[in-house]
Amino acid sequence: MRDLGTARAATSESFDLAEGPFWDSRRDVLSWVDITQGHVYRARLLPGGVIRVDERIEVGAQVGTASPGVDDELVLGLGGAIVRRGLDGTLTTLAVVAPAEEVDGPARRRLNDGMPDPRGRFVVGTLRKGESDTPEILVRLEADGTLTTIDDDLGLSNGLAWSADGSVMYSVDTIRRVVYRRSYPDLGPREIHIELTHGYPDGICLDADDHLWVAVWGAGEVRRFDPAGALVGVVVVPAPHTSSVAFAGADLGTLVITTARSELSEQQLADWPDSGRLFTFDPGVRGLPATLWGGASIDEGTERRP
Repeated sequence: MRDLGTARAATSESFDLAEGPFWDSRRDVLSWVDITQGHVYRARLLPGGVIRVDERIEVGAQVGTASPGVDDELVLGLGGAIVRRGLDGTLTTLAVVAPAEEVDGPARRRLNDGMPDPRGRFVVGTLRKGESDTPEILVRLEADGTLTTIDDDLGLSNGLAWSADGSVMYSVDTIRRVVYRRSYPDLGPREIHIELTHGYPDGICLDADDHLWVAVWGAGEVRRFDPAGALVGVVVVPAPHTSSVAFAGADLGTLVITTARSELSEQQLADWPDSGRLFTFDPGVRGLPATLWGGASIDEGTERRP
């Protein structure tokens, strides 16, 4: 394993809980969410790895994830529901994953990390902040609006990624400190691909060499693992709560890293003043292009549960 270097702060603004960076290569737009503030950001990646915010979208509730669609709509993990935001700002519920009594009750359950799969279907998981014996789940929104349950026994569903040919899916259970892998789209048996002993795996992405990049919450690092799951490199991030990672830029050669101020003490914020900002890093390798959400055929207002 080798030290790859230190990421540089790329935004002038810091965020409470930045997550889910997504590079839309058709429009050269970087997006991400500030979960607790209920904001979706769109930005430009400028020379030198600087990120310039162009738009902030307020969605009125905690937003675990946001992915652009083929028609420039957004699919959101909004509270406990998968929601489409139209071009005019209209919000339409596509499916309810965590019902209102769980979202607003003691469990404080909500949707967390989500991504379109290689076919453009939205995959998203859940987490809870309160006490509950209910395991977390990972689901896929099918083109007909139904939900397929992928996992129903998770501690905290988090990052998602797929191999270049779409035949392997990687998914994170943060509480168990593992990254799983399974065949896809047939949803074959899962196996542990990576297990951490220091820090908690959060967001993930793959590069063109089939290496997995893992943002490690609590460690201030992004770690690179080879196809066999061996640690081969570490990027230092000057913010302990490193939350997610994605490749961006015209050549997919810039690593974008989100971080959080959330859950840090006043002393930690003083020690790590760049916490909550986005960072960039030149890794020397290129990433894989993200898939846009392909949309869903639904009956307006119909709730569907796994």
